[in-house]
Amino acid sequence: MFFLMDMERIKRVGIAAACNGGKILQEHFGRLRSVRKKGAIDLVTEADIRSEAAIIDTIAKAFPDHAILAEESGSHAGNGGRWIIDPLDGTTNFAHNLPLFCVSIAFAVNDGILAGFVLAPLLGELFVGVKNQGAQLNGTPIFVSRTRTLSESLLVTGFPYDHQTIFDSLMGRFGGCLAATQGVRRLGSAALDLCYVASGRFDGFWEQHLKPWDTAAGFLVATEAGARTTVFSGASYSIDQDEIVSTNGTIHDELLNLLEQ
Repeated sequence: MFFLMDMERIKRVGIAAACNGGKILQEHFGRLRSVRKKGAIDLVTEADIRSEAAIIDTIAKAFPDHAILAEESGSHAGNGGRWIIDPLDGTTNFAHNLPLFCVSIAFAVNDGILAGFVLAPLLGELFVGVKNQGAQLNGTPIFVSRTRTLSESLLVTGFPYDHQTIFDSLMGRFGGCLAATQGVRRLGSAALDLCYVASGRFDGFWEQHLKPWDTAAGFLVATEAGARTTVFSGASYSIDQDEIVSTNGTIHDELLNLLEQ
């Protein structure tokens, strides 16, 4: 069990790790020497690798016994807690010199996410959520929007790397939501999408075929800001699920009905 003082240390280390990773991303932005493909459209750069190494080093120095799950280097055994790391969420944006990307770090004990840290270094925005302590953007509390109906809402979504395997259902949901709302955006970073729901910039977010490092930190930030998060069926969401719907709560059932059609 982590007491308040322990969580304050978790928070300090999480923010430091995010900042160290973000500094490396800033150094590499617009200066990439090589971009490698992990899949047909799934990219990895030297910025991903170096950012992840800096994040893991920061965490390991403070908590050498903790486990780590990182996108590029996989699982690192440990106990007492687990850190879930995406060193660069939005690699395709990064590779094309678009500033919509972030570092995403979550801290979990057993199956529960207790803290989330999402830093967009070029935007100068740090989102932090700590379980039962609320969510903040650059130290100021944030909350989900008060939009009451789907027709008044602005949504955001993402397209998975293997989108060709679910293309028809993907486009069906996208078209249905576009017709029923004020608009749908596609930014290219699930972690930022969730944080933008948390801060009221978007009223809802949905996506399929995600990994734990894509959503763990943003999920906690959104939850602490008052968001409701489920899978498409309305069942409870956990980071081992590969689909997610997160909204301000008031439009949630309307959006689920639309997605399930």
